[in-house]
Amino acid sequence: MDKVTPEKLEKYFSITREALEKAKKSPENLNINDKTRADFIDMVERYFKDAEHFKEKGDIVTAFAALNYAHGWLDAGARIGVFDVHDSRLFTVDDKN
Repeated sequence: MDKVTPEKLEKYFSITREALEKAKKSPENLNINDKTRADFIDMVERYFKDAEHFKEKGDIVTAFAALNYAHGWLDAGARIGVFDVHDSRLFTVDDKN
């Protein structure tokens, strides 16, 4: 599997979209400044929007890369507690917490 297919791209759009919605609804789990959570969400939304733009242009490889950046921000936020989520399908977190 050395190609990004439209089907694979759609799968990752779906997973990242679902994770973003869950992260937005989650409580914050750290006592850090109020701007941190908003900054994380902003970065995810920007990369997600970039992915949609590249997909519309037919550049699915760059779209796939942008989705991976978006999801990386979601995972980082989940790992450090910016998002209090417990879903190992959508995030790199332990869902037993």
